[in-house]
Amino acid sequence: MKQVIGMVVSNKMQKSVVVAVDRLFHHKLYNRYVKRTSKFMAHDENNLCNIGDRVRLDPSRPLSKHKNWVVAEILKKARIYVPLSAPVSENVSSTSDAPAS
Repeated sequence: MKQVIGMVVSNKMQKSVVVAVDRLFHHKLYNRYVKRTSKFMAHDENNLCNIGDRVRLDPSRPLSKHKNWVVAEILKKARIYVPLSAPVSENVSSTSDAPAS
């Protein structure tokens, strides 16, 4: 097996990530290029990977039932969008036409 490059799609496990690897191949009948995606579970020792990171995987011995890959390096970190918290206005009061009784 050789090294593969893919995108992290899940990091909910401890020391493990799921990486989606895309490949293109030529379909002989349709004479078009077809894209297929394979998902690999990989070992991430220090939990450094986040969703959207581009990583390089190296093959390794079987680490568990589905884990045969190790994250060799993070090629590109994902840009994480953090929305700004809206300022809370404290002077908002309910306005009603009826007098309080």
